[in-house]
Amino acid sequence: MENKNRKTFFMFLMACLIAFFIVSFVEVLRSSFFPSGAPEIQTASAVSPSDGSTPASFSDLTERVKPAVVNISTTKIFKGRNGSGSPFGRSPFSGPFGDDFFERFFGDMPQREFKQRSLGSGFIISSDGYIFTNNHVVEQTDKILVKVSDGKEYEAKVIGTDTKTDIALIKIKPENNLPFVEIGDSDALRVGEWVIAIGNPFGLEQTVTAGIVSAKGRVIGAGAYDNFIQTDASINPGNSGGPLFNMAGKAIGINTAIVAQGQGIGFAIPINMAKSILADLKTKGKVTRGWLGISIQNITEDIAKNINHKNKNGALVSDVFKGDPADIAGIKVGDIIIEINRKPIKDTHELLLIIASLHVGEKATIKALRDGKEILFQVNVVERKDKPEIALTKKAGEYFGISVQEITKDIAKQLGIPQDAGVIVADVEEGSPADDVGIQSHDIIAQVNKTKITSIKQYNSEMSKAAPKKGVMLLVKRGKANFFVGLHIE
Repeated sequence: MENKNRKTFFMFLMACLIAFFIVSFVEVLRSSFFPSGAPEIQTASAVSPSDGSTPASFSDLTERVKPAVVNISTTKIFKGRNGSGSPFGRSPFSGPFGDDFFERFFGDMPQREFKQRSLGSGFIISSDGYIFTNNHVVEQTDKILVKVSDGKEYEAKVIGTDTKTDIALIKIKPENNLPFVEIGDSDALRVGEWVIAIGNPFGLEQTVTAGIVSAKGRVIGAGAYDNFIQTDASINPGNSGGPLFNMAGKAIGINTAIVAQGQGIGFAIPINMAKSILADLKTKGKVTRGWLGISIQNITEDIAKNINHKNKNGALVSDVFKGDPADIAGIKVGDIIIEINRKPIKDTHELLLIIASLHVGEKATIKALRDGKEILFQVNVVERKDKPEIALTKKAGEYFGISVQEITKDIAKQLGIPQDAGVIVADVEEGSPADDVGIQSHDIIAQVNKTKITSIKQYNSEMSKAAPKKGVMLLVKRGKANFFVGLHIE
């Protein structure tokens, strides 16, 4: 009996162990396929998951911000008897004889109106109807209609425009307070963040697309103030002027441009740039930018070697305009600007963006290097004016492929320069070091290794001191522009 009880107990114990292992095995399989227990349908969320995976849905975010996005349609009216004032070309009846021929036989024909229509987008930034969009959406138009999210249409008025950044501020007069977007901080934006674009591509109203921030600070040749956010959120014609939102539902960009040849490449103006000019657009209708009175250029590798600059960071001062703020403060040609108001300067593009953001009357603290030593300058910022551009033979002096000649009295008079302004380039040998860095005939060489040149004799003397491998740094004047070049022989 005792043996039978032991056998029964042993079999029971074995059964328990087998059951335990089976249950454990099933749990492992279940947790592998369903990590959080039973399968769940995740609720829509506008917030990116913490693990960096694709958001489950953009629905909540879209519903929240969509009411503040508007569609913009513009009309440009052209007048003419035969459409000659229209971008669509002349009437087929004008023929080779011109308008006078037909007027002689048919009389003075009445003028006709030709309308050119285009579409764009925008977004409301205040409840009383101020709207950000692109300048190219509303410029040179006779009528602007804005359709808000509830379908109502309002005629809009242009309050201010800035062609340099392609930003415009327009306004409508709503019957009631309007929903408006919350403005974000584009400087805090990170590459790889999720963003959505809302706009009116090809007339398809309130279209929503999503993607990520592909890059920041893109320069695409649109102008001196290029600083675009690149995104792969789909942007098409008609999206121009619409908002780019981050996952917090804040506008961090104004959709502006696309690359026609490439898919998934769109560009938006950083919202901080728009914020910085909003006050001027509202009160003046244009943007007043700061001016220091200098010309600058990037530091090439050759120039950095020549002046013993550790890296290529900073902006090299190639000209200082007499009587302007930089000149009054003591900045000189050849100084390297490395900071403005404690903001490090990487290159000329960064410097231009910072100067443009300075307010007229503000005092800017500029840190520069002169012969390797740091110097601080206090510069009073004035309003930028359109300055006239400063650009445009027996040969002498054959260095680095450059042939130069003396500036004669006649040449000085013809070019409007002092006779002792330097020496003039007569010829540049093709494929030479000078040709490689872009020196051209009629350029004026004003300095050699920071020594002012007033004659051929002085030029030859300074150039003969230059070691070919170490090279030489020249200050070149082309027309009204000054720039440095570094030359050496490999």
